[in-house]
Amino acid sequence: MILPPFLLEPVRVERVAIAITDLPPDLEGCKIVHLSDLHYDGQSLGDGMLQEAIALVNAENPDLIALTGDYISDDPAPMIPLANHLKDLKSRCGVVASLGNHDNQGLAQRQAVIDALQSAEIMVLWNAIAYPLGPGLAVVGLADLWSREFKPQPVFAALPPGLPRLVLSHNPDSAAQLQSCRVDLQLAGHTHGGQIVLPSGEPLLENFVRWKRRVPLPVAKKLVMNLDFTIRHWEWVQGHHWLGRNQLYVNRGLGSYFPGRLNCPPEVTVLTLNAK
Repeated sequence: MILPPFLLEPVRVERVAIAITDLPPDLEGCKIVHLSDLHYDGQSLGDGMLQEAIALVNAENPDLIALTGDYISDDPAPMIPLANHLKDLKSRCGVVASLGNHDNQGLAQRQAVIDALQSAEIMVLWNAIAYPLGPGLAVVGLADLWSREFKPQPVFAALPPGLPRLVLSHNPDSAAQLQSCRVDLQLAGHTHGGQIVLPSGEPLLENFVRWKRRVPLPVAKKLVMNLDFTIRHWEWVQGHHWLGRNQLYVNRGLGSYFPGRLNCPPEVTVLTLNAK
């Protein structure tokens, strides 16, 4: 049973400038809007907040909209009404999407999610490459990290080494495995930003994991293992990060699990690309 969140915060627009090596001149100032983790299940995200987020996206007049998974929580049935909402998204070059772990709990469920997204004219990328912004910037959508089909190397091998690329990969932990690849910008979600963030700016769960690792108790060890299964790299729980030459941006998501969000508002990310 999924309990609805009771701590709610308004959607916040985050604006980030991203420097891309070899970005073509015609893509200077290109605007990509990123959404993640809708968890549209009747409890985690209400229609009002979803419609507000879509309105905020459209007000940016984006060149491209990128979605990075977890459209549902478990049951794929809500994908049909969700797709009707997502049809309202507007951008110059369309909408691209990757899938998350909640979208991939069996082949039938995955296909139901893909079919619904495609009915809204959203391009779904599962270990695939597309060029919605033209030949000067590849958009790579990877299989979810927890699936058996997460095999990025053959996908990247199909790209010219000097070509800039935007990578959609739901789980930010995948960035660790992508460090040997050129990733000009990876867009991810999965973490919900930690949902509860302390006044110090640290997510409560990150702080909890750090504390429990210092307590040699069997119960503490089990709790840490469960949290590490969700994400190992808590330092990447939200926002913009450099990993060597690669860049990662982790969106806080729109949906929320119980108890909700505190100092961690749902997010619409506006990314502006500039030549490096």
